[in-house]
Amino acid sequence: MVESKASLEAAHHADTPELNLSSEDDAAVLARLGYKQELRRSFTLIEVFGLAFSIMGLLPSIASTLAYSIPAGPVGLVWGWFLASMFIFIVGLAMADLGSAMPTSGGLYWWTHFFASPKARNPLSFLVGYSNTLGLIGGLCSIDYGFSLMLLSVVVVARDGEWKPSNGVTYAVFLACVLMHGVLASVLSKVMGKLQTVFVVANFLLIAITVIALPIGSRHHRNDGKYIFATTANLTTWPTGWTFMLSWLSPIWTIGAFDSTVHISEEATNATKAVPYGILMSIGACWGFGWIITIVLAACMSQDLEHLLTTPFGQPMAQIYYDSLGKKATIALMLLLAFTQFLMGLSITVAASRQSWAFSRDGALPFSSFFRPISKRFGYIPLRTTWGCVILAAILGLLCLIAPAAAQALFSLAVAGNNLSWGVPIACRVIWGQHKFKPGPFYTGKLSIPIAWTAIIFLIFGIVLSMMPVGGPNPDADTMNYTVVINSAVWGGSLAYYYIDARKWFTGPRITLDESTLTEEQKEALREEGLDVTLEGKTPEGTDGEKLDDVTQEREVSKDLKS
Repeated sequence: MVESKASLEAAHHADTPELNLSSEDDAAVLARLGYKQELRRSFTLIEVFGLAFSIMGLLPSIASTLAYSIPAGPVGLVWGWFLASMFIFIVGLAMADLGSAMPTSGGLYWWTHFFASPKARNPLSFLVGYSNTLGLIGGLCSIDYGFSLMLLSVVVVARDGEWKPSNGVTYAVFLACVLMHGVLASVLSKVMGKLQTVFVVANFLLIAITVIALPIGSRHHRNDGKYIFATTANLTTWPTGWTFMLSWLSPIWTIGAFDSTVHISEEATNATKAVPYGILMSIGACWGFGWIITIVLAACMSQDLEHLLTTPFGQPMAQIYYDSLGKKATIALMLLLAFTQFLMGLSITVAASRQSWAFSRDGALPFSSFFRPISKRFGYIPLRTTWGCVILAAILGLLCLIAPAAAQALFSLAVAGNNLSWGVPIACRVIWGQHKFKPGPFYTGKLSIPIAWTAIIFLIFGIVLSMMPVGGPNPDADTMNYTVVINSAVWGGSLAYYYIDARKWFTGPRITLDESTLTEEQKEALREEGLDVTLEGKTPEGTDGEKLDDVTQEREVSKDLKS
């Protein structure tokens, strides 16, 4: 099988007419997964980390989700962040094992199809692909909605709280932001990797300014250690313990973009290391620096928590800045927050477009043949899926016009959608496919299985948490959490689409290598990877397009993974 791998490498290079898209090693890894190199590999390890970290946008994200943390008091804000981040890091370890072994843009649904049982692989892969795609687009919506609230809060502060934006104004700002992200993601593709460094610097600059300026500004009324680390509150009608658990939604949403490293893997150099370390570095940075931020906020914020939540500025963070630093500094810092949040939206637009493109490459999206082409003019990017994501985000954003509670579902949509798409491939690996798992350069060893099960349990809990009304039981129309409605429609609709129609043609990931460059030995090597040999423009091998038999697809991978 080592010989098969070498021939796959040769086939891949013969199938790649464009020069300098990737190194030989990266191209060989991708060819082993059945795909030819079509995107330019321009992201270094640091830039892969930068993409994930800039999407997380640590301080802007914490600011956007304070409404989840503050009701539980300082304990919810500080310890809720620490504990939830710890479990998210465990999820990252489970994902890093998979990302190092199989780095491809469609990683989550690719892994699901590879590891799942023969009967379950197609519907589960289909479900994960749609959940992940819409979860990322939901992330774009929630980030840009948070941006619009931050930007408009600047106007409210400037007018001393005597103006309140309507839902229509909020949506107009949101729509302008989404469209601008589409434009920038299209024209800046050649420097997008380099820009991630700029985005990371902007994030750390904002963090440094805040953690230095707030304690200085509130030096005469800072809270003591007992208040910061040991004071609970409950501004909901839930029991105090459950209110504390709901505070976990802030870190769960904030540190919810580490899978972007997977979706950018076909544009990363040395992807088998860049992907796992990008995952863990981004989560670890958010865990540590986020805890520092929450401690500073708890030390400097007013003890009148109700006032923070109902501030006329529309943003608790704006009120915290205002109380400590005054009007002018608040305007300046909220503008910097909004700018950093805008950069988050640009980065997640890139990640969402790559996942959508990978899914269309395998024929799973409606109009896949339209979305499939790569734009060489704009720098080897999936231009059409970029704008497809932008248009769908603009439509989902119409929830802004209904009510704030409906708009808040955009935050939980990203949480629930991504949690399911992360949990299913991890579960498929430990339930059905552990015998097929061949570690990459990064591997957690004997701890891999307990790490995976811990991650699965936490992700299930996160889904349940994201669907709970945050104000308390028995919600009305204004306090209802619409996530359960939206995600049920996404998941139920995806499965219904599969069983009604897609089951007739969706056979999982397709090989995009040119058939003329593959020998029978190479095709057999790809079959052993669990891939359906549906080459470009061809039907699957076998009589009348018969699918590869499940025994062949279940065969254990025996190829050497070393370069």
